[in-house]
Amino acid sequence: MRNGFLILLIFFAFFTPFRSTLLIIGIDRAPEEGSVLGRSDTMILTTLPPVLPKMSLISIPRDLWVSIPGYGENRINTAHYFAELYQPGTGMQAAAGVIEANFGIAVPYVIRLRFEGFRNIVDAMGGVTIHLPEPMSGLDAGTHTLDGAQALAFVRDRAGSDDFWRQKRGQMFITAAIQNMLNPVKWPRIPAVITATLQAVDSTIPFYAWPRLLYGAAFSAVFGFESATFDRNWVTPWVTDEGAQVLLPNWEFINPFVKEMYK
Repeated sequence: MRNGFLILLIFFAFFTPFRSTLLIIGIDRAPEEGSVLGRSDTMILTTLPPVLPKMSLISIPRDLWVSIPGYGENRINTAHYFAELYQPGTGMQAAAGVIEANFGIAVPYVIRLRFEGFRNIVDAMGGVTIHLPEPMSGLDAGTHTLDGAQALAFVRDRAGSDDFWRQKRGQMFITAAIQNMLNPVKWPRIPAVITATLQAVDSTIPFYAWPRLLYGAAFSAVFGFESATFDRNWVTPWVTDEGAQVLLPNWEFINPFVKEMYK
């Protein structure tokens, strides 16, 4: 009886019948080291459907002009900043809230990565080997092993490209990083990676949700993520009265994709 209950618990930990939705945000440079007072420079919405471990990702452009609950219209990446500025400790909830308010998607889990610690995570991994099908971010086509500083430059660089390409590179790097850690050669580095990650990451994820999310990430890194970035048809470039260059969402294109992703 006890063994059967344990098996049932393990099954539900990895194959829960409920959808798991997670927002990953990367915080840009803060005024003080260790501070989380920054804009969400990167926003990736992630979901796992019931039972299946296949993970879907969609990157959200930081310049998307949306309604920020409590603050009016602004870039979507300012929601975290305003919340931490005026109500410290509420940034992750605000980032999830702006997604819920504009996309109509409940986001129970958030991971917040401080870019100052991103380099340390990659260095703890011994670098990340990534294959580039074409030249990008100053790197030639082919296979490269990036250290922490190079990896940060790769995922954040917009020189010679735009935020759409930047989103694609971010997803490419996430896949490569997980695939690297699935290689047994890297396993002795796991303790150092965990230590570096704990120093760089905050989350609202309860302990019981981690097995399913980690299993889904590993499964999808091997068999392929269902990944997408915003298409240029999904947005309209616009200049605000203050001269800021932003992107207006074309919901008639965005909503059908999101609905399909969450069906």
